[in-house]
Amino acid sequence: MGQIISFIVVGLIVGILARFFYPGPVPMGMIGTILLGIAGSFVGGFLARLVGGKDPTPLQPAGLIGSVIGGIVLIFLVGLL
Repeated sequence: MGQIISFIVVGLIVGILARFFYPGPVPMGMIGTILLGIAGSFVGGFLARLVGGKDPTPLQPAGLIGSVIGGIVLIFLVGLL
């Protein structure tokens, strides 16, 4: 149960940071922000593995940065649709 709560909290933090750094408005509620952060963590880990690095955890600084970048990429891709 603790892992689910930490997943949600990290997702919320990453989602808020991704929305903050994305230029322009990003209209979504709290649940959307949490889902954005969780999906951004997966995308950030995928991008890290794609480049050839190891998959950092979201609680490490490099993992947090990669997760935020993954969230920004997702906002951009959804905006294209």
